Amino acid sequence: MAFKPAFAQGAQVEHTKFGLGSAVSCTEEYIVIKFDEHGEKKFVLSMVLPALKKSDRQPPAEKRRASRKKAAAAAPPVSIAVAAPAGAK
Repeated sequence: MAFKPAFAQGAQVEHTKFGLGSAVSCTEEYIVIKFDEHGEKKFVLSMVLPALKKSDRQPPAEKRRASRKKAAAAAPPVSIAVAAPAGAK
């Protein structure tokens, strides 16, 4: 018989400790959830099921990171001429 995951990919869930999140993947043994406030976490499915419940909220929009501007080109290194001590040949 084929395995039917407890939570489909993208399903919205609520965990008692970590709050709202989206199911990233779910196998017979593990579930990976990306929480809004706590990042991505991997759980043993049989242990976490009592702490999870399905949520009817809309998935949050993915936040886009602001692109960093490339640093201005560094000035070429300045060479300093060192004078020889007096009396040195």
